[in-house]
Amino acid sequence: MQKSDFYYELPDALIAQAPLAERSAARMLIVDGRQGTWQDARICDLPDLLQPGDLLVLNDTRVLPARLQARKATGGAVELLLDRLVDAREGWFLAKSSKALRPGMRLHLPGAVATVEEKDGMEVRLSLSADAQWLPILEAEGSMPLPPYIRRAPEASDRERYQTIYAAHPGAVAAPTAGLHFDAQLLDALAARGVERTFVTLHVGAGTFLPVRSDDITEHPMHAETMEVSATTVAAVAAAKARGKRVIAVGTTACRALETAAQDGTLRPYTGETRLFIYPGKTFQVIDGLLTNFHLPESTLLMLVCAFAGMECMLAAYRHAVAEGYRFFSYGDAMLISPQVGQR
Repeated sequence: MQKSDFYYELPDALIAQAPLAERSAARMLIVDGRQGTWQDARICDLPDLLQPGDLLVLNDTRVLPARLQARKATGGAVELLLDRLVDAREGWFLAKSSKALRPGMRLHLPGAVATVEEKDGMEVRLSLSADAQWLPILEAEGSMPLPPYIRRAPEASDRERYQTIYAAHPGAVAAPTAGLHFDAQLLDALAARGVERTFVTLHVGAGTFLPVRSDDITEHPMHAETMEVSATTVAAVAAAKARGKRVIAVGTTACRALETAAQDGTLRPYTGETRLFIYPGKTFQVIDGLLTNFHLPESTLLMLVCAFAGMECMLAAYRHAVAEGYRFFSYGDAMLISPQVGQR
């Protein structure tokens, strides 16, 4: 299966550069993978589309202001983008500088010095001295890591809007964007409908924006992300299944967390890393539905939704979305997807 199989034409004008005034005002394309059909709707229709007892699984990671400016001892500028924290004092970063960084080099940050401990491809592992920690530095000095297709500088409002309202655990460098559509009013309406919810945590890494470079998609090395599926969530999923209701992942990150924790066919509590790459031919173990935004051409996330609902159906639905002027990517519109025959 080739990367080019997942290409579609997207006018630049459809790439959302800012959020809508209201989170739940977005459009939503409902895609039926079994029938190969779709229909236009809105996010605010979600309570009417779900059934009492259905379970939404949301990713409660919190986006860090993960982009930092540093300087080498020589004065040269270095731009750092956090990928993932190892602990309070160590983290992996994508680094951009005029010359490559090497182990042993020191980088000067506001109020701290970081040492390059290790280099792995495009990433470096940086450690701070014993009297410094990454989280306070990022919160004080970092800027929100808006995706590269948002062609403007981060604004103060992005600290709130590029974040779900239920974000709880800091560690992500990109938002779980399907969750950006939920405001308190929508969550209240879903609860009144009898739709239940539970949470997983997957800290979205900078690697989510890296392109698939190999023509054969099975040769693509998936980036590592840290995650947790708790015993509480496992129990909530089991209860929904027992009452014959759907488990709907809010976002590809929630989907990957659940499917990682069920790799042996049974969902179990899991804490650790995931490098799970889901593409057509892979079988889903847990989810019965997926709420997600529109994804970049030839991306691993587009491959995931094609695996869930079928390539022909999904790519045709994307062409419809382009023709109808849907807004794409992080600050864009959404899709509610049911699986193709054979998935759930």
